Amino acid sequence: MKAYERLLKYVVIHTTSDENSETVPSTKCQFDLAEMLVKEMKELGIEDAESDEHAYVLGHIPATKGYENAPKIGFIAHLDTAPDASGENVHPVVHENYDGSDVPLGNGLILGTDKFPHLPSLKGRTLITTDGTTLLGADDKSGIAVIMTMAEEMLKGQIPHGRICIAFTPDEEIGHGAELLDLEDFDADFAYTIDGGPENEIEYENFNAAKAVFKIKGISVHPGSAKNRMINAALVACEISSMLPAAETPAKTEDREGFYHLTDISGDVENAEICYIVRDHDAAYFDARIKTLQLIEKNLNEKYGEGTVTLTITDQYRNMIEKIRPHMHIVDTAKKCIEEVCGSVSDVPIRGGTDGAQLSYRGLPCPNLGTAGYAFHGPLEHITAEGMDAVVDVICNIIKTYASR
Repeated sequence: MKAYERLLKYVVIHTTSDENSETVPSTKCQFDLAEMLVKEMKELGIEDAESDEHAYVLGHIPATKGYENAPKIGFIAHLDTAPDASGENVHPVVHENYDGSDVPLGNGLILGTDKFPHLPSLKGRTLITTDGTTLLGADDKSGIAVIMTMAEEMLKGQIPHGRICIAFTPDEEIGHGAELLDLEDFDADFAYTIDGGPENEIEYENFNAAKAVFKIKGISVHPGSAKNRMINAALVACEISSMLPAAETPAKTEDREGFYHLTDISGDVENAEICYIVRDHDAAYFDARIKTLQLIEKNLNEKYGEGTVTLTITDQYRNMIEKIRPHMHIVDTAKKCIEEVCGSVSDVPIRGGTDGAQLSYRGLPCPNLGTAGYAFHGPLEHITAEGMDAVVDVICNIIKTYASR
């Protein structure tokens, strides 16, 4: 079965995660895909395929006889789709021999070359889009489809390989995908997440990340007699915003440039709250950003009185490059294989996070490879069958390369 055929089968299964849930997985519907994948894996010949009580799917393909000492390579993708757009009642649309022009999707939406200038380069391919009412779910069901297709290829027994470790995780889109993955059971020396963009992409740098919440306690006094008495908590929240660099926001930064992103502000005279996410690829710059926020807290408490402003910093993830750097062979090998299949390599830093970051810090070096998809998390999401075939070839080449050493 081709990878895109698997994708078409998987995307119709509703697996949207819920960031407000306290269960793992955050939505029961993720079990539906997990159970389907276990059944399919067993039918392919992956005898130990199983899903646990948290919808983590694990399975292994034993090494070819004589290749037991080859590195044990892991491949990981996630079950859930992002809650940013509906992932229920997905109706994928297949455009054979796509002509490279604008695509009317329905629901008044157009997948246009003005916003997506790469579209003409996909001319002649089999393009898969949404019908304009939901996201597609290629993030990351295309990753699952690619891994399953690779597994089918390896199980034919024609390609020598070391032990192959497969995992499908829940709740990646809400930041919990790697938390409960049992690395001892997974049993890989290193791994690749298949969760990126174009088929020639590799990512092994991501943001250092934290959440920052300022809680402000004001003093309410009748406005007629408020002079030198009132502390307006909502105005203090606005003051905090004004103390941060206006040019260091997501809308004005790119590549490895960091930012402060105001995600929420609320309050009244007595109480207010202002929330940020803080991001930077450079660890020293990231630490400096945290110190800037702490200095704001200190200065405002000196200005308005101790206890007026309380800052809570919550670390979210760190840049995986620090853990990948001692194992750069996994990046160099992937680049060589990508170039052989795709002709060029797109080496880009992630302006976000990835399961690979958390896994790398847990001791499993884990860069991220492309899926061949574009415009994830919304109804303009699209992918090509040929791009997915290329990703299958890339990861098969990675496996063959390590087996031949």
